[in-house]
Amino acid sequence: MPLRSSRFPVVERRWRLACDKESQSAGATDSLKVVPYLPTDSELAAAFIDRKKREGSVRGFGIRTSHSVKGSDSWVDDPITRHIISLNIDKEEQGESHFIWPVILHVKGPFYLLALPLVEPHHLKTYARMCNRSDCGNTIGEDENLSSLLLDLPSITGAFMVVHTIGDIVTGDITEPEVVASASPSVGGLLDSLTGSIGISGRAKPVATPIAASATSSTSVSGTLASDAPKIGSRSLDKDALQSFISSAMPFGTPMDLSYSNISAMKMNGFSSVDVPSADSKQPAWKPYLYRGKQRILFTIHETVHVAMYDRDEIPDSITASGQVNCRAELEGLPDVSFPLTGLGSAHVELLSFHPCAQVPEHGGDKHAVTFSPPLGNFLLMRYQVSDGIRPPVKGFYQLSMVSENEGAFLFKLRLMEGYKTPLSLEFCTVTMLFPRRMVVSCDGTPSIGTVFSTERSVEWRIITSGRGVSGKSIEATFSGTLKFVPWQTKKPPSSGSVFGSIDDEDSDFETDSPNNIVNVEDFLAEKMSKDLQAVDLEEPFCWQAYSYAKVSFKMVGSTLSGMSIDPKSVSIFPAVKAPVELSAQVTSGEYILWNTLGKCPVAATRKA
Repeated sequence: MPLRSSRFPVVERRWRLACDKESQSAGATDSLKVVPYLPTDSELAAAFIDRKKREGSVRGFGIRTSHSVKGSDSWVDDPITRHIISLNIDKEEQGESHFIWPVILHVKGPFYLLALPLVEPHHLKTYARMCNRSDCGNTIGEDENLSSLLLDLPSITGAFMVVHTIGDIVTGDITEPEVVASASPSVGGLLDSLTGSIGISGRAKPVATPIAASATSSTSVSGTLASDAPKIGSRSLDKDALQSFISSAMPFGTPMDLSYSNISAMKMNGFSSVDVPSADSKQPAWKPYLYRGKQRILFTIHETVHVAMYDRDEIPDSITASGQVNCRAELEGLPDVSFPLTGLGSAHVELLSFHPCAQVPEHGGDKHAVTFSPPLGNFLLMRYQVSDGIRPPVKGFYQLSMVSENEGAFLFKLRLMEGYKTPLSLEFCTVTMLFPRRMVVSCDGTPSIGTVFSTERSVEWRIITSGRGVSGKSIEATFSGTLKFVPWQTKKPPSSGSVFGSIDDEDSDFETDSPNNIVNVEDFLAEKMSKDLQAVDLEEPFCWQAYSYAKVSFKMVGSTLSGMSIDPKSVSIFPAVKAPVELSAQVTSGEYILWNTLGKCPVAATRKA
């Protein structure tokens, strides 16, 4: 396989020194010895291929199975070992075997990205012991467990950031956090007069010249999406450009600034005397240039809602919301911005993290004071996750029953926006029935609202379409009808030589003998169509095609479901300047699933409080 690597001699020397120190302090009874061995690129590639064969896939199982062997990642029985892996370097000539950990694995497009962060030798020994112990998983009360070990290694978090950034660069998937601005002119002059009339807003862009920054444009969708990211499309960078980015972003192997926009701007424009702050100001690494132009601050709160609705007494519905606050602060100099983040108490926030530029003291009550020194361009100021106190914006049930082998009857009964009022507005909402193993011939039925579109593999119910948003009221939507599918084709059962079998034709099922004592036709058909169904993918061992569900997609604007908010009037800037503050909020659907009430469904057992 083609292989490109970057090595940092400073980091390698620190590892050798740490190993020497460890060997000097190790006791005579210590059976695990760490040697300062660093594999070559070809040895790493060979070890990675061997691991793939041993673990069954690139990432591996992540859990201990009957195929797991002692000393392997799956033996640890923790799903994180699908992302933080180990490699065994076997040198048969010398009769040596070297254990390499932690190797961060990230898969992006056709690329496998590996990073080996620096850890202490005793951390490597701890993981090696986990790979060989008789029990499995993170046992309660166990002195050594993987979760506690990883919490003590911040270098692993940094390595994840590095491989994700490089993965985005090599695939050309470079995006900035979305920040929505009003379509009002921002720079002034003839350019804004021209671009404003066609829905494009001009903005100031920092450059390394002593004159006012030039204006560029970006397309507008319900406002302006402000961005500074260089547009490289799907074109990946060449080897020299990638190596140049790595050298600039991680001098001596320490990640300093992983912003592709900043690194590209520095290489393209260089620096000038106007970009040097005053002697009493310290310029942070995330702001290599000083902004010049019309000043303003833009905040966008974006929440993604994940829901699993079962409509069953024995299974509770699941709903979580993950959110992020994106920001764009076009402020001259090196000011500090502070504001109270409201809604923390009512939202029951479980997880909360901030950009390195932010300073967050201990909070209390429903408000959280945030102070930050903003970087250039769009940036992600904070992330959070909420799992309690959220009402599903689309609530109801979905039923699908096979009345014959090739015909089914379905029913939807939903309520939209129940309990939500202005300023929240539902821009669009669709519900899709997916049939990856059946071909749809026809769908008969008329919904109470919206329109229906069918394809060979799905039926899409467009309840609310773009341009016809709903605000300030709840809507009841029902849809019942029948589906006809292409008849099953008879196929032989899969070969027993394969662990998971094989499917010759997605449109066909395997032939089974009908039992003589079947009285319930529906049970017989369900058994016939689910027998020998194979796993969707080895990468998703708990998802099977025997399950049936409908997927909801929607977008809401105007506010958040969790109650998280920023009051533009409470935002303060030091030193004080007059700069308008704009806030926008939107909510989109993530994995929003309506499980078939009459079918099979997966559910995870949760511990009761």
